Amino acid sequence: MTKADLVENVTARIAQTAGPTISKKDCARVVDAFLDAIKDALQEQKNIEVRGFGTFKIRQRKTRMARNPRTGSPVEVSARPVPVFKPSKELRAMVAGIDIANLDDHDDDDYES
Repeated sequence: MTKADLVENVTARIAQTAGPTISKKDCARVVDAFLDAIKDALQEQKNIEVRGFGTFKIRQRKTRMARNPRTGSPVEVSARPVPVFKPSKELRAMVAGIDIANLDDHDDDDYES
Protein backbone atom coordinates (compact mmCIF):
# COMPACT_ATOMS: atom_id res chain seq x y z
CA MET A 1 0.00 0.00 0.00
CA THR A 2 1.38 3.39 -0.96
CA LYS A 3 0.75 6.68 0.80
CA ALA A 4 -1.72 7.60 -1.96
CA ASP A 5 -3.58 4.32 -1.33
CA LEU A 6 -3.61 5.11 2.40
CA VAL A 7 -5.08 8.57 1.76
CA GLU A 8 -7.72 7.03 -0.52
CA ASN A 9 -8.60 4.42 2.11
CA VAL A 10 -8.83 6.94 4.95
CA THR A 11 -10.93 9.32 2.86
CA ALA A 12 -13.32 6.49 1.95
CA ARG A 13 -13.68 5.41 5.61
CA ILE A 14 -14.40 8.96 6.75
CA ALA A 15 -16.98 9.32 3.96
CA GLN A 16 -18.71 6.11 5.16
CA THR A 17 -19.05 7.26 8.75
CA ALA A 18 -19.33 11.05 8.58
CA GLY A 19 -20.34 11.69 5.00
CA PRO A 20 -18.20 13.47 2.43
CA THR A 21 -16.95 16.03 4.94
CA ILE A 22 -13.25 15.91 4.09
CA SER A 23 -11.59 16.26 0.73
CA LYS A 24 -8.84 13.96 -0.46
CA LYS A 25 -6.43 16.90 -0.36
CA ASP A 26 -7.26 17.63 3.30
CA CYS A 27 -6.98 13.95 4.17
CA ALA A 28 -3.55 13.85 2.52
CA ARG A 29 -2.50 16.77 4.71
CA VAL A 30 -3.65 14.90 7.82
CA VAL A 31 -1.77 11.74 6.81
CA ASP A 32 1.36 13.79 6.02
CA ALA A 33 1.11 15.63 9.33
CA PHE A 34 0.73 12.33 11.23
CA LEU A 35 3.78 10.82 9.52
CA ASP A 36 5.80 14.00 10.04
CA ALA A 37 4.92 13.98 13.75
CA ILE A 38 6.23 10.40 14.02
CA LYS A 39 9.43 11.31 12.13
CA ASP A 40 10.02 14.39 14.28
CA ALA A 41 9.54 12.45 17.52
CA LEU A 42 11.93 9.69 16.38
CA GLN A 43 14.47 12.29 15.33
CA GLU A 44 14.29 13.69 18.89
CA GLN A 45 14.88 10.14 20.23
CA LYS A 46 11.33 9.89 21.63
CA ASN A 47 9.11 6.80 21.60
CA ILE A 48 5.63 6.94 20.07
CA GLU A 49 2.96 4.61 21.42
CA VAL A 50 -0.30 4.19 19.51
CA ARG A 51 -2.55 2.00 21.66
CA GLY A 52 -3.91 -0.99 19.78
CA PHE A 53 -1.41 -0.47 16.95
CA GLY A 54 2.15 -0.49 18.27
CA THR A 55 5.19 1.46 19.40
CA PHE A 56 7.82 3.25 17.35
CA LYS A 57 11.17 3.36 19.18
CA ILE A 58 14.80 4.25 18.64
CA ARG A 59 17.28 1.49 19.42
CA GLN A 60 21.05 1.78 19.60
CA ARG A 61 22.69 -0.68 17.22
CA LYS A 62 26.12 -1.79 18.44
CA THR A 63 29.36 -1.52 16.51
CA ARG A 64 29.92 -4.68 14.49
CA MET A 65 32.18 -6.19 11.90
CA ALA A 66 30.78 -6.74 8.41
CA ARG A 67 32.22 -7.73 5.05
CA ASN A 68 32.43 -5.73 1.88
CA PRO A 69 30.42 -7.92 -0.55
CA ARG A 70 32.55 -6.89 -3.51
CA THR A 71 36.02 -7.48 -2.02
CA GLY A 72 35.28 -9.68 0.99
CA SER A 73 37.42 -7.48 3.23
CA PRO A 74 36.20 -6.85 6.80
CA VAL A 75 34.65 -3.44 7.48
CA GLU A 76 33.68 -1.97 10.84
CA VAL A 77 30.11 -0.67 10.95
CA SER A 78 29.83 2.01 13.63
CA ALA A 79 27.17 2.14 16.34
CA ARG A 80 24.10 4.14 15.38
CA PRO A 81 20.49 4.69 16.35
CA VAL A 82 17.89 2.87 14.24
CA PRO A 83 14.09 3.18 14.24
CA VAL A 84 12.13 0.05 15.12
CA PHE A 85 8.44 -0.77 15.28
CA LYS A 86 6.95 -3.16 17.82
CA PRO A 87 3.38 -4.12 16.94
CA SER A 88 0.81 -4.33 19.72
CA LYS A 89 -0.57 -7.63 20.90
CA GLU A 90 -3.88 -6.79 19.21
CA LEU A 91 -2.24 -6.03 15.85
CA ARG A 92 -0.15 -9.21 15.94
CA ALA A 93 -3.27 -11.25 16.74
CA MET A 94 -5.22 -9.59 13.93
CA VAL A 95 -2.49 -10.28 11.37
CA ALA A 96 -2.17 -13.89 12.54
CA GLY A 97 -5.95 -14.36 12.51
CA ILE A 98 -6.00 -15.27 16.21
CA ASP A 99 -8.71 -14.28 18.66
CA ILE A 100 -7.20 -11.83 21.17
CA ALA A 101 -8.70 -13.80 24.07
CA ASN A 102 -6.49 -16.79 23.13
CA LEU A 103 -3.22 -14.88 23.52
CA ASP A 104 -1.03 -15.60 26.53
CA ASP A 105 -0.34 -12.63 28.85
CA HIS A 106 3.41 -13.32 28.68
CA ASP A 107 3.46 -13.31 24.88
CA ASP A 108 4.12 -9.56 24.75
CA ASP A 109 7.17 -9.84 27.06
CA ASP A 110 8.85 -12.49 24.90
CA TYR A 111 8.69 -10.48 21.67
CA GLU A 112 11.68 -8.30 20.80
CA SER A 113 12.06 -6.56 17.46
